[in-house]
Amino acid sequence: MKKSVIRLGYCPTRRDVFSREAAIEYGKRIRKVLTEYPVEIIDLAGINEEELLFSDSDVPAVIRRFREAEVDAVFFPHCNFGSENCVAQVAAALKVPTLLWGPRDDAPDGDGFRNRDSQCGLFATGKVLRRHNVAFTYLTNSALDSTTFREGFDKFLRVANVVKAVRGLKILQISTRPALFCSVICNENELIERFGIQCCPVTLDDLVTEMQYQIDSESAAYRAALVQIDSIGVCGGSDLDRQRVAGLKAAIRVLAEARGCRAAAVQCWDSMQHLLNVMPCMANAMLCDEGLPVVCETDIHGAITAVMTQAANMDTEAQFFADITVRHPYDDNAELLWHCGNAPYSLAKDPAAARVACNRYNADRFGIAEWELKEGEVTIARFDGDHGDYRLLIGEAATTQGPKNVGSYMWVKVGNWPLWEHRLVKGPYIHHVSVVYGHYGDILLEACRYIPGLTPDVVEPALSDLETRWL
Repeated sequence: MKKSVIRLGYCPTRRDVFSREAAIEYGKRIRKVLTEYPVEIIDLAGINEEELLFSDSDVPAVIRRFREAEVDAVFFPHCNFGSENCVAQVAAALKVPTLLWGPRDDAPDGDGFRNRDSQCGLFATGKVLRRHNVAFTYLTNSALDSTTFREGFDKFLRVANVVKAVRGLKILQISTRPALFCSVICNENELIERFGIQCCPVTLDDLVTEMQYQIDSESAAYRAALVQIDSIGVCGGSDLDRQRVAGLKAAIRVLAEARGCRAAAVQCWDSMQHLLNVMPCMANAMLCDEGLPVVCETDIHGAITAVMTQAANMDTEAQFFADITVRHPYDDNAELLWHCGNAPYSLAKDPAAARVACNRYNADRFGIAEWELKEGEVTIARFDGDHGDYRLLIGEAATTQGPKNVGSYMWVKVGNWPLWEHRLVKGPYIHHVSVVYGHYGDILLEACRYIPGLTPDVVEPALSDLETRWL
């Protein structure tokens, strides 16, 4: 997988009343620290001598530069007090995730003179941003080398990455939804109008044609997939089965890239299985491991969720798309997250025991990823909606021990499972979720502020606990 890089508009600001020299110094110091993070910095070099925003006359040039660079986010460190009106004009014009912060002020000198009032300026800017209807993220006024700033800035980049992933998102839709799966019905019109998310449909015939081409031409992608399957270990299946799974993996990648799609939703249950005589699960798993989430049963909302959760970890590790399946036989607050066999190999608990196998639930067709997932803390999410009400279910859990299962699975433990169960059943959710390792509830919560029309729905921990992480 390729780690994401955020194109950041760096816009330090000052006001004339306070020390110009101190503001310039802090502008340079902050910029140097930012180079330690996965950012491409677009700054104010050449717009004025100080490379700081303080004059209305510079606002058009700043907006033009950031727009031409297509910045993903913008950062306004207040280097002495800050010019709230200039900041608000730039932020309102860009409409991207906006970070507001200032370095903690120095003590007054021996004569009682203060050379910076960064905190005071932040109060002013927050008010003016609200007047301009600008959503923004705020980090507590703190030292540049503090944990508050360092961790907060990292979290903001993750928020920006989630928002970036959703805006203009395209989902490859392979065939129609399964007839019996009314739960995965989505409103394409609303997704485009409200979120700018587009479905790009292809037929099973399109898929089979491309798959056969990949096999017949022995493309590099097809050959690499065969090697990967064999390296994991095969249990059952013929050479033709292996070839079909490898060709399917290569075909989905080609179809997605040709349409600019960041994820795919496939009609895996069960027309594709009958047509190909293999399970598509392992192909999905390999693509997820490469950073292209592929979800089951043509679940478009599930694909959107998968993109969001993976973006929360800066696309450094694959997500797992799962059914919320059964309660733990002995632990009332534990649950099985499972699917036929689509889990990325990179998440296997015991790679040596992992196998590409046959689905014992469905005619022993070859092509499932059969392994338990590794231990750790996880974030569980679901983008969904009905009646025009779109929400993002957000919860955190940890893996726990449980009985062995076939297919791909993990057991997770939460604080209050009945709370989760009631929330899921009452909706607007279904049994599908995206799971990513790490606790990113605060990231997804903050990202919702930049996605108009999407309401965060926090299960566990409490909403106030997630908000406190930003303090």
